[in-house]
Amino acid sequence: MPKKPPILDFSEFDLNHITADIELIRQYNRQRYEMEQLTAVCFEDHKRRICVGYKDITPHEFWVRGHMPGMPLMPGVIMCESAAQLASYYTHRYGLMDGALIGFGGLEEVRFRGVVRPGDRLVIMAQLLKIRRQMLTCEFQSYTNQNRVCEGILIGIPLPVEQLMADSAQLAETFPPEQPPK
Repeated sequence: MPKKPPILDFSEFDLNHITADIELIRQYNRQRYEMEQLTAVCFEDHKRRICVGYKDITPHEFWVRGHMPGMPLMPGVIMCESAAQLASYYTHRYGLMDGALIGFGGLEEVRFRGVVRPGDRLVIMAQLLKIRRQMLTCEFQSYTNQNRVCEGILIGIPLPVEQLMADSAQLAETFPPEQPPK
C-alpha cells in the first residue's frame, strides 16, 4: 500500500500552541493514570474536521519495563489507542456523536512504519471521515520527528455506560480489590 500524503502539513500547526491541555482533555476522555495516552492537543480545524495532538513518551510509561527489556518500544496497540483518544476528545468536545463514552469498533488499514521510544514525542493527526449517531470513522497518522510511524482508520462506537458500570459494580462485589500489604 503506497504511503498517503500527510493529513495536515506540519507548517499548518505549532506544537507549542496548546488548544487543550491534559486537564481539558480529562473533561472529555475518561482514561486515567497509565491509560492516558494524550499530553496535549495543539490544533483543531472544524471545517476540515482535523485535530492534532501529541503524547510525550517518558521513561515511566507502563510498557517500558516489559516491551522490550533493554530496548523499550511503544506497542503498536498503544499508538492506535493514542489516536482513538484524540478522536474521542474531538468528538466529545464538539458534541459530534451520541453517547457518553466512545469505544473501539475496529481498526482498518493499520500500518506501522517506525518505532517510538522514551524521549520521543508522538504527534497524532486525525481527520473525521464519517460521523453517524452510532459510529464514527476517522483516519489517523502518527509521527515522531515528522517521520510517519503509524497510520490507519479507526472506527468508534458508543458504549453502554450504564450497563458497563452496573457490570463493574457486580464484578467488584465478586472480586474485591486486593488490599495493600501491611
